Amino acid sequence: MADLENENLQEQNDATPGVNEKVEDQKPQVETGETANADFDWDKYENGDLVEEARGAEKEELEKLYDKTLSTITEKEVIEGTVIAMNKREVVINIGFKSDGIVTRSEFRYNPDLKVGDQVEVYVESQEDRKGQLVLSHKKARALRSWDRVNEALEKDEVIKGYIKCRAKGGMIVDVFGIEAFLPGSQIDVKPIRDYDMYVGKTMEFKVVKINPEFKNVVVSHKALIEAELEQQKKEIISKLEKGQVLEGTVKNITSYGVFIDLGGVDGLIHITDLSWGRVSHPEEIVQLDQKLNVVILDFDDEKKRIALGLKQLTAHPWDSLDTELKVGDVVKGKVVVMADYGAFVEIAPGVEGLIHVSEMSWSQHLRSAQDFLKVGDEVEAQILTMDRDERKMSLGMKQLKPDPWDNIEEKYPVQSKHKAKVRNFTNFGVFVEIEEGIDGLIHISDLSWTKKVKHPAEFTTVGEDIEVVVLDIDKENRRLSLGHKQLEENPWDVFETIFTVDSIHEGTIVDVFDKGAVIALPYGVEGFATPRHLVKEDGSQAKADEKLQFKVIEFNKGAKRIILSHSRVFEDEKRSEEQTVKKTQAKTAKKGVKKLKDSLEKTTLGDISELAALKDQMEADESDSKDKKEE
Repeated sequence: MADLENENLQEQNDATPGVNEKVEDQKPQVETGETANADFDWDKYENGDLVEEARGAEKEELEKLYDKTLSTITEKEVIEGTVIAMNKREVVINIGFKSDGIVTRSEFRYNPDLKVGDQVEVYVESQEDRKGQLVLSHKKARALRSWDRVNEALEKDEVIKGYIKCRAKGGMIVDVFGIEAFLPGSQIDVKPIRDYDMYVGKTMEFKVVKINPEFKNVVVSHKALIEAELEQQKKEIISKLEKGQVLEGTVKNITSYGVFIDLGGVDGLIHITDLSWGRVSHPEEIVQLDQKLNVVILDFDDEKKRIALGLKQLTAHPWDSLDTELKVGDVVKGKVVVMADYGAFVEIAPGVEGLIHVSEMSWSQHLRSAQDFLKVGDEVEAQILTMDRDERKMSLGMKQLKPDPWDNIEEKYPVQSKHKAKVRNFTNFGVFVEIEEGIDGLIHISDLSWTKKVKHPAEFTTVGEDIEVVVLDIDKENRRLSLGHKQLEENPWDVFETIFTVDSIHEGTIVDVFDKGAVIALPYGVEGFATPRHLVKEDGSQAKADEKLQFKVIEFNKGAKRIILSHSRVFEDEKRSEEQTVKKTQAKTAKKGVKKLKDSLEKTTLGDISELAALKDQMEADESDSKDKKEE
């Protein structure tokens, strides 16, 4: 800084004659005779006063001349200056003022090509600071005129320079005319950028592509500068393309769905399905970034500039080189590459796959998901079930490598044999169970319990629970077993037949009431049924749930396992029995009276006649009382 100031002062001194030099040049010559000035004051000259006067006049004249060489400037304005000197930290700028201004080099970092003699705009902050120095700012000058320049660059489609300051989300921040503009990552270059940091601190050329005056947002693009040139290259390259042509390219970008290849100015896409004849989970398994490889052109679109490429097409299809001796029935080994609910795809050779359907994984008739048997990466052995070389399809089976459990079903699970099974699932009509893998059977809902009326199997057991069963029937042709659970015990209805005889009375509890009647729990775990009219109590009210009452059996059906009950019959029959007893007593009394009368007729007297009349009256009175009671 000091060196630059000294250099400037020296240049100014060299350019303008000094005061002392002027004085020396004008020093009076001593003349003699007539040539001497008679008015010259020699006393002043001897005392030095004359020299002081000459110096004052000369100084005043020099100041006027110096002021004429300086520009007239005012503070807070933007003017143009010339770079006259610069180093790593500072730039000296001459604006035609009495002193030069100094601006920090960092304000010109957007322009690394700055050199002495360049014209730059500066903002006059102060004509003189404490040290007498002119204070200038290039940054503020750019900022004041930046929006005009940015808008002008957008309108005229000009190429401008900018300094990349730092990274931002989705791109970079660029200093353009002192404004912070946004450079999207997709607009840095025509090819994907892998390292954004390498651009920080660089000065590059840009085009303004968008301005939002309301939010003071500016978007710039470097990619736009080279797209026009590339577009022309693409047209030339595509015009020379042919289907089936093999070209060398470089892996430019890898996505989940394919690989973009740079063919030297134009990009093509290898879809993931065209990378390999075998299964590919992600293109990174096959190629790497910047890898050079040969590709074949499958198709291209002149209008959309799209080129479809293939890699696997450069090699023969694996099915074409498959062992010609391989046939149906052969056992092959392979690896599970894809899983689905309906089956698993097994690769037995690169690019050659076969499907093992879930039904071919186990002899079990209980359908399950393929994930219950296999997972991706499993090594398996399977038998070829079908093979079509033209369609390039193959189906495989695993269960065929194990013996079929139904081959000796009668020997292993004969009728009436007892076994333990696992509950697999329910239906409204029964329970499906598995005795062993491949041997399934059905327990009908009516064969679950002798005594309990099961509305749904879920009331009786749960899925996954073990249950004891008895083989009731075997249908080998249709691979069906009829099983029973209640048959493990003797039929209790043989005993119930002797206990719950018709007209027998038992204590029961009403457990369920509905429109058509009620279910009554009886002793020994058996249930009976009563219609609403048989649930009327002696006081005329209707019996309710949870009431414990006496019930009379009015019907017992062993085959249908049905017991019909009545509570009303209990007290109705008792009353009827009492009435019948009274009638019998009265009839017996009357009969005795008649016999007595006959016996006494033989010895009839007037007194006997009186007694007979009295007896008759008594009988009539008794008969009248009995009739009244009946009416009540």
